[in-house]
Amino acid sequence: MNSFLMHPALSDCRRLFLRNFQMMSNIGVHDFEKLGEQRVLFNVELYVPLAASTPIQDELHEVLDYDFIRNTIQQRVSQGHTHLQETLCDDIARSLLLHPKVRAAQVSTQKPDVYPDCDAVGVEVLHIKDST
Repeated sequence: MNSFLMHPALSDCRRLFLRNFQMMSNIGVHDFEKLGEQRVLFNVELYVPLAASTPIQDELHEVLDYDFIRNTIQQRVSQGHTHLQETLCDDIARSLLLHPKVRAAQVSTQKPDVYPDCDAVGVEVLHIKDST
């Protein structure tokens, strides 16, 4: 994933990330994909203003807890079958943006077991909160 810290809306942000979070998920449009779960890797970058994420007392409540990212993904995956990775990424990004400290969310999913001749197939999105 690329860092978007150079984007004007994110230049005063800290980038938090979760890498290669693996879950079994019911995802896919093909009949064989609808029969069970498959591995999906999730990568997330959250952009949080420094003013909302710079700890003074070195306490967890002063920053965004990484558990929020994992829990958001787990909650969405638990909702059942999704046909498209695009839908899953957009849903997760929108949910992450609901957190008051998050200004932007970049989410990618990868299905590593789809083709034997490549590492993975996937999708990536970036959602930025409207500043108005």
